[in-house]
Amino acid sequence: RAWCQAAQKFTGEIGSKLCALLSTGEGEKATNLAAKQEGATLETCGCKEPCTCSKNNIDFSVLYSTDLLPASDGDTATIAFLQEVMDILLSYIVNTFDRSTKVIDFHYPNELLQANNWELTEEPETLDDILLNCRSTMKYAVKTGHPRYFNQLSTGLDMVGLAADWLTSTANTNMFTYEIAPVFVLMEYVTLKKMREMIGWPDGSGDGIFSPGGAISNMYAMLVARYKMFPEVKEKGMSAVPRLVAFTSEHSHFSIKKGAAALGIGTDSVILVKADERGKMIPSDLERRIIEAKQKGCVPFFVSATAGTTVYGAFDPLIAIADVCQKHKVWMHVDGAWGGGLLMSRKHRWKLNGVERANSVTWNPHKMMSVPLQCSALLVREEGLMQKCNQMHACYLFQQDKHYDLSYDTGDKALQCGRHVDIFKLWLMWKAKGTIGFEAQIDKCLELSEYLYNKIKNREGYEMVFDEKPQHTNVCFWYLPPSLRYVEDKEERLRRLSKVAPVIKTRMMEYGTTMVSYQPQGDKVNFFRMVISNPAAAFEDIDFLIDEIERLGQDL
Repeated sequence: RAWCQAAQKFTGEIGSKLCALLSTGEGEKATNLAAKQEGATLETCGCKEPCTCSKNNIDFSVLYSTDLLPASDGDTATIAFLQEVMDILLSYIVNTFDRSTKVIDFHYPNELLQANNWELTEEPETLDDILLNCRSTMKYAVKTGHPRYFNQLSTGLDMVGLAADWLTSTANTNMFTYEIAPVFVLMEYVTLKKMREMIGWPDGSGDGIFSPGGAISNMYAMLVARYKMFPEVKEKGMSAVPRLVAFTSEHSHFSIKKGAAALGIGTDSVILVKADERGKMIPSDLERRIIEAKQKGCVPFFVSATAGTTVYGAFDPLIAIADVCQKHKVWMHVDGAWGGGLLMSRKHRWKLNGVERANSVTWNPHKMMSVPLQCSALLVREEGLMQKCNQMHACYLFQQDKHYDLSYDTGDKALQCGRHVDIFKLWLMWKAKGTIGFEAQIDKCLELSEYLYNKIKNREGYEMVFDEKPQHTNVCFWYLPPSLRYVEDKEERLRRLSKVAPVIKTRMMEYGTTMVSYQPQGDKVNFFRMVISNPAAAFEDIDFLIDEIERLGQDL
């Protein structure tokens, strides 16, 4: 019934006809299918909320994917099958936001392999088997939208974004030309322009593209920066240019080195700049290293500043870095994959002051804005540069005599040919929330992180990794079990402390109550890195996390 109401709302007359066909079993197509499965009807199970109970009496154990559309007379079976899938999804969604459910039903790899048949077969499985696979997959999936999931920078489950993702998959098109993705191409054009305006570039001028994640966006930036300085590298390769060097903070994301490796620049050509105790790049050390590189005959071509480092959540001083880059004529990139969302907040956007002076910016809406994965944008200040850098003039896609404005054929400025539609979920969420809705969501996450910091900074058994209030939602701390609080031998204390976070994390996952990340950093042994980007999280979840860490770690 719920499915029919939704279908009628969104498809009008067609939905009504499908529902009539569904509920009565009338019509020629339903009659033909009935020859295979007599009396196929949809029923209700009596549950008051989404569940996994079967809503029809179709025997899926005798049906295969070949019985679904586009098969002749496949309408009824297709609708019934997709309704079963939808029931699985809706049940999962409702459970995701239920705090009494597990964040994860953890099993070790060998246990999962033994308990389920993951092997691919020569013969097709029935739709009954396929539905069982769907249920098993969701049973063991980590509930990343659960209010107590804090493990990664990308968390949350937005209903409008989810709906957009379903619709995107249904449209199943490619982003390389306007002719096959007209609406999505225009949405990308409008949204990227709006994002450039928020960075502070005049009238939103410039360029950009959505890519398969922040690491690829950062690599795009490095690629375009190299082309800007040495356009001949596109045809002649690295042998035609001097030794190039890039600079980034020692706290920056590993993707900068990965990009250098992929582009043939080499990881040894990525020079790490010192960061202060709070994790921010030191501009004077950046300039010193640029000068040293020049004296060695190297050519500095790229500086990547970070707006929101992965571990500490630090924001590099962008204005001072921009001054250094301008002085030495080096491309300035800002990796705002994690912190770029703060541009939506009037209260916190000052942390990115100077970003408007960057030549390029990475911004991942799938992080602080909780857009479903994946959604990452590279934004470039100079219009047309990406096109010149990457275009190959493939005549079977980018014909020059088409009957519309060819500037909307965006595929030739991408490294990819096939490019997934990542824009619709962001665009639809922006329409649903407005900028003020994103602002409120982001402000709330930062408020929760400050709440956590204030609760544990002077609490017995906790030590902060750094003393200042967090700039972002990253709260980094050690938990010291009672047995460690009075150990005087420093080396012994650190040795034992390094094992605390991994054991507590293991217990969290085995109980399934919550998930939070840990890691070492430099000479600091394993500590918890709590990050909050989940709109479902509340003050009670922060309180629960503190109590759970103490419960799971008190005997260590």
